Formats: sequence, structure tokens, C-alpha cells
Amino acid sequence: QVQLVESGGGLVQPGGSLRLSCAASGFIFSSYVMSWHRQAPGKERELVASISISGGTTSYVDSVKGRFTISRNNAKDTLYLQMNSLKPEDTAVYYCKAVRPSGVYWGRGTQVTVSA
Repeated sequence: QVQLVESGGGLVQPGGSLRLSCAASGFIFSSYVMSWHRQAPGKERELVASISISGGTTSYVDSVKGRFTISRNNAKDTLYLQMNSLKPEDTAVYYCKAVRPSGVYWGRGTQVTVSA
């Protein structure tokens, strides 16, 4: 059974940090391009960051460049998102996604709230 389980969300003050994790099971994690997406209330889901199969190539939406870092550990079947200097506009449900030509998998999301 394919599963992507996000964790690490929560309430944090502006300027704070969180590290999200996405634990994968039921498929060959190391064969999939991985990404983080987020959806704020009343807004469409947006791509935040993506990482290649090897981890050697990453990309970010402009609004998080220099603050967020995506990484993966293929030995542990886990994807990460280190989020620093968080802003209220980063508040959203964060989802991880696995992609390859044969299929796409989504996690159920973890809530991140940035508020004083």
C-alpha cells in the first residue's frame, strides 16, 4: 500500500523555523521525483520546492528562495523541508508529492501556522 505521511507541522512565531518530514512506503522512493506543495485557505495549491531523484537538483518558488531547503534521504525513504525565517504568508497545509511517468502519489498534508 502506497503511503506518504507528512509530519513536523505546527504553530510557530514569525521568524521561527520548522522541519517537515514526509515518510514514504509502498513504492520505490528513490525512483521518484519528490516535491512539496502548499495550500492556504481560499487559494489554489502551489508548488513550493522540488528535488530530483538523486537529490542533486532542487528548485524553489521565488517566495521561499533563501528560506526553505528541500532534501531527501533515499536510504530512509524520507523527504524533508527545512523552513526558516517563517512568515505569516507561509501559513498553509503542506503536502508532499511523488512523481514518475507511471504515477503520482500525494500525502494527506500537515498544517503549518505562522502567527504571533
